[in-house]
Amino acid sequence: MFYVYVVRSDKGLYIGFTKDLKKRLSEHNAGKGLYTRRSRDWKVIYYEAHTNEIDARRREHYFKSSYGGISLKRMIREALNEE
Repeated sequence: MFYVYVVRSDKGLYIGFTKDLKKRLSEHNAGKGLYTRRSRDWKVIYYEAHTNEIDARRREHYFKSSYGGISLKRMIREALNEE
């Protein structure tokens, strides 16, 4: 499986791609990511599993685009309001 994920901390959101979501989250919280080292309290707030690496990378690229970012923020906002 390949994962597209969004993590959140007090410093903001980060969108990424990985084959091992648990390991990648640990790396973010250990400060091993260039962008995510600013914070050590990252939590996964959204992820998608894909069987195809190309599809997952396309989805990550979409979420990082203007339209994808708007769509992603809407999904997150709606999910947080339902809790």
